[in-house]
Amino acid sequence: MEAKMDDPIYKMVPTHILKIKPYVPGKPIEEVKRELGVKKVIKLASNENALGPSPRAIQAIKNYASKIHLYPDGAAYYLREDIASYLGVDSDNIIVGNGSDEIVSIITRIFIQKGDQAIMGDPSFLMYRIDTQLSRGEIVTVPLKDFGLDVSGILNSLTDKTRLIFISNPNNPTGTILKSKEMQELIQNLPPGTIVISDEAYHEYVDDSEYPDTLTWVKEGKNIIVLRTFSKIYGLAGLRVGYAIAKKQIISILNKVRPPFNVNSLAQVAARAALKDRDHVIKSKNLIRREKEFLYSCLKELKVPFVPTQANFILIETGENTKEIILALLKKGIIVRGMEAYNLPNHIRLTVGTREENETFIRELQNILQR
Repeated sequence: MEAKMDDPIYKMVPTHILKIKPYVPGKPIEEVKRELGVKKVIKLASNENALGPSPRAIQAIKNYASKIHLYPDGAAYYLREDIASYLGVDSDNIIVGNGSDEIVSIITRIFIQKGDQAIMGDPSFLMYRIDTQLSRGEIVTVPLKDFGLDVSGILNSLTDKTRLIFISNPNNPTGTILKSKEMQELIQNLPPGTIVISDEAYHEYVDDSEYPDTLTWVKEGKNIIVLRTFSKIYGLAGLRVGYAIAKKQIISILNKVRPPFNVNSLAQVAARAALKDRDHVIKSKNLIRREKEFLYSCLKELKVPFVPTQANFILIETGENTKEIILALLKKGIIVRGMEAYNLPNHIRLTVGTREENETFIRELQNILQR
């Protein structure tokens, strides 16, 4: 329930803050159980790992639990060292955040001032827009082309006020990718005072051989910040830990604004363990690869349009009755993500789950469509 706007407190709040529409995440399982009285709930809304967290991460948390009275390592030294070793970069090229979305917030706070512009696809991850608004920046949206980011449109939108270009790759919520040739074109035509943010939250799921190796441009000293996370394939969404890779000068600047102790101790030890658990990553990727094909086949049989994806979610066109379909699924204990906030009111975004979860979704969707 929204608060009434007649309270004098609102006069103390800057207008640009009042205009912000807060980010609304996927419904929690507990909320659906409370509101609808459903005992068994399947959450296919927030692109979490269907296999759960790495067993090594769980054990690491148990082993460290007795030390949580101590403050965490503020610099996340050992986690950064492990990430650096894994990626083949220096630890000074890495900053760790309370989820990669915290790093997005740090980036906009530093590089966006009133009147500066940030370019992003439309639709794309909503936090780019929100964080730009918080810094009083101007949002420049470029419509997607065939559900993918349009490099020509982005380049044509550049001005002397452009400071940031957000590239969600794979793009959330469509699951499409910007290919290496397209990213190369963007980097080559980048003005000196502009930074590309390549948000690669789902990069481990990508199978396309033309997916760009953005770390190459980091090593060349280009103005690019690569974002990655432990929330998706590593299954640590509840711990909030992500990271960015960039040239050392950029990382040094970001660290000036990074809050102290921003990544808790349990998140750090779990992330280190998860990073080394390649078996879990491979199993997770194989599951998504296999289950995507299953869902594609089922959706085609139902004649329901969808966008082929390089991530662990699928954008599905459900038509004018999408709100009713979402509610009907909720009543059956299935949480999916409505796309109205992304200007796609006739679509849902479905996280790829286990076979049992996917079969349940398809069965209930079919029942709803046949009514």
